[in-house]
Amino acid sequence: MNETTTPHCSFCGKDRTAVKRLIEGSDGVYICDECILLGAEILTEEGVVTGGVRPVAPLRSHAPRIIPSPRAIVEHLDQYVIGQERAKKVLSVAVYNHYKRVFGSGAAETAHDGAATSIPIDPDVELSKSNVLLIGPTGSGKTLLAQTLAKMLDVPFTIADATTLTEAGYVGEDVENIIQKLLQKC
Repeated sequence: MNETTTPHCSFCGKDRTAVKRLIEGSDGVYICDECILLGAEILTEEGVVTGGVRPVAPLRSHAPRIIPSPRAIVEHLDQYVIGQERAKKVLSVAVYNHYKRVFGSGAAETAHDGAATSIPIDPDVELSKSNVLLIGPTGSGKTLLAQTLAKMLDVPFTIADATTLTEAGYVGEDVENIIQKLLQKC
């Protein structure tokens, strides 16, 4: 095994093919899912961590969240971003629809002018997944819009240079590294 080209767990030495998950830390240090579970068990036995290791609940099992209305999102963006009115409107509706789709099983709460009201979501209505692509010249506010939305919604945000993306095994970053950076921000 060539350790310079094949990522491996810095604790047990197993490579990516021998474990379910290999998480990259800073400076090329990796830890596998097995070492994480072992470490959690040790910390639980020593009383450092109480409650043991428990699986993360799926997102849909959470209680309904307060979803800001598109108007509230635009008003928040107006406080930080000058201009770009169409982009703010499109993003606010896209974010609102995303959260309605994610929390679509049951009633969601939405904030209208500071007051939370319950909005029943029709189970027969299916919101399809959609994406937003921000295109514009340098300095037009694309990153600021995304950062401001992330901060408002308390979600992680990371920036990656797409010019360095290549297929795994070639020079440059692969998509997994960008996802790992995002997980590190969480």
